[in-house]
Amino acid sequence: MNPPSAAPDRTWDVLCHISALAGFVVPFGNILGPLILWLIKRQELPSVDAHGKEALNFQISVTIYMAVAAVLMLVIIGFFLMIGIAVAAIVLVVIAAVKASNGELYRYPLTIRLVN
Repeated sequence: MNPPSAAPDRTWDVLCHISALAGFVVPFGNILGPLILWLIKRQELPSVDAHGKEALNFQISVTIYMAVAAVLMLVIIGFFLMIGIAVAAIVLVVIAAVKASNGELYRYPLTIRLVN
């Protein structure tokens, strides 16, 4: 667990996670939101580097899982998987944002760690 960060840093930490919800408005916004924030603030704030990587890795994983579910729509189960993945992604993003607002780093489950 990382030491608690200052309040302004926490705002950027929370935004790293919440920006993933842009995916509901912009195609691939779930990846672009955390990526842009991480690229802009990672040198300035070490906590944003950690939270940004975590959020980015999770959103890339979610995108991969959704692509697999899209293929599985051919055998019906993909519809249920997409709903489950979407609900889980929203819930986990909210949990991560709350943890970030408390100064904690949240490790998303079932995440492929591509960005180190």
